[in-house]
Formats: sequence, structure tokens, C-alpha cells
Amino acid sequence: MNKKETFQLEFEEHVKEGLIAFPKFLSSKYIYDDRGDELFQQIMALPEYYLTEAEFNIIDTHKENLREIFSTHGAFDLIELGAGDGKKTKVLLRELVENQTDFTYIPIDISQHAIEELTDSLTTILPNLEVQGEQGTYFKVLERLATYNKRPKVIIVLGSNIGNLQHPKAIEFLKKLKEVMSTKDYLFMGFDQKKDPLTIQNAYADSQGVTQEFNRNLLHRINKEMEADFPVHQFEHWESYDPESGTAKSYLIATEACEVELKKLNLKVNFKKWETIHCEISQKYDDDIVEWLAKESGLEIANIFEDDQKLFKDYLFNTKD
Repeated sequence: MNKKETFQLEFEEHVKEGLIAFPKFLSSKYIYDDRGDELFQQIMALPEYYLTEAEFNIIDTHKENLREIFSTHGAFDLIELGAGDGKKTKVLLRELVENQTDFTYIPIDISQHAIEELTDSLTTILPNLEVQGEQGTYFKVLERLATYNKRPKVIIVLGSNIGNLQHPKAIEFLKKLKEVMSTKDYLFMGFDQKKDPLTIQNAYADSQGVTQEFNRNLLHRINKEMEADFPVHQFEHWESYDPESGTAKSYLIATEACEVELKKLNLKVNFKKWETIHCEISQKYDDDIVEWLAKESGLEIANIFEDDQKLFKDYLFNTKD
């Protein structure tokens, strides 16, 4: 079974598990087909969605310092989990290439479309850059990261992607990263910070409705790939942010009762009016929480970088050993 078939099987098993559960759930990671990628690009350009510009500011401001840190031990592999379109990473890549840094860039993303687009783009703008793109989910990729041990590696996870994991899962993820890191390796990771709750609420419930269409794409994809008949227009996006826990939650809510048939899965699912599908969490952090996560995972914070408006932080970790 090839990677594409394995991924499709995992998707189908996840959908079956999520739709027969109570309450129902589906993972937002499966939104990202060609259309999902396109919609997320639109989200990142929205004025309410501050995360992209804030982290772009961090990398652009500190790119020289980051180059010096990353190349401390000489040549290295730069491994990016959840690379997407690479908008922010390109700033760092250009800095590394223009200063003749010896490294290989290994972008990894759940979307094959995103990997192909990014690789093609980098071939044009940075023809001397060595790129080895791979498709895969974080936890599957972690199994392969241990093989990158011939020289130091820098693992980068931007966009506060770790925020999609509740704290126990985040610790599990960080522990797995720690297990594949040597004392010469670094982890550079974005963590969206706690802030005015309205700022966070608006970032995930934009006035133009792009986020709604993004989340609905999960249902469109299930309809297309699993011969289902979700009445997509009857499902509305709802965002809820709890400033006490720092957790933003995204839901799709059935505005009418309906029965959905998924022919490929031989499954029928009933929805009551106002029943929810939980799609995503987006956890927000402060320094104390990140320090606790690091301690629980066997990592140490080596440095902290913050944007000009103090909305977002990137943390540099190394191992305690």
C-alpha cells in the first residue's frame, strides 16, 4: 500500500470513528486538499488573522540571529513540520542561501499539493537550495525523523500548529521530538499567546466567512471522496474562546436535522438540529505554560523571540541531556 492509499484509509477510519461518536468530531487536518489549501491562504491574508504577519515579523527581524544559531555546529538539516506555502520560512531560507549556509531543507506537510507548490516555488526563487519535500502527518513523520542523524538538525514548527493539540497530546508530541534530537539539535516552534479574547475570537470567526468555508471544506471532501451527501449549506461554523483555559474551539453545527449517507463507508449518520461536530482546538499560551510543557517533555527553552506587537512568540528549544 502506497502513502496515498494509507492516508486515504486513515481518513476513512477517522471519519467513521468521529461521526459515530458522541459528541461527534472530525479533525481539521483533513480539510487540506487543493481547495482547503487555497482557502487557508485566504485566511492568512485576512486582517483579523494576525498570526501569520506576527510570526513573519519575528522571522524577518531575527533572521540573521537565527542563521547564526542554526549553523552553530556547521552543516545541518532544516526540517519543517506543516510547511504549507512556506511564506514565513522563505525569509529564513533566503537568508541562509544568500549567506552560503550549508544545509538541506526538508519541508513536510499533510497536503501533497502544498508540498508540490512549495517545491516548485522554491526552485524558481532559490534555485541553489536543496529541497527534499515529503507528505505525511506529524506523528507518522516522527518515526522517520530519527533517520536524519548524520548531521545536526533544526526542526521548525511554525504557525502555532502545536495549538491544535490539547496539553497531554502536546507533551506526547514534544517528547517524541525530544527522542529524535541530539544535543546538537534545535527545535524552533511557534506558540500563539494569550491576549484580548476578542482579538482571538475574530481571528477564527472572520467577517467575510472565509473560515466557515474552510471548515465546511471538510464536509465537501467527505462528500467527494466517500460518496456522501452532507447538505453542507446547513452546517454553520461556530467559534468559542475560553480565556481561562486559553482554548479556542471550532465547530460545525447542523442548523437542521438531517440524515447523511456515506456510501463508501456503508454508514448512515443522523444529526439532530443544533448538533455539533467538533473540528479543531487552537490553544493559546504564556511563558509559564510553555516552560511547563518543555519541562514535562525533557526540553529546555534556549531563547524566546516575540513580534513587535507582542501577539506571538517563537521558542527555541534544545535537549537537557
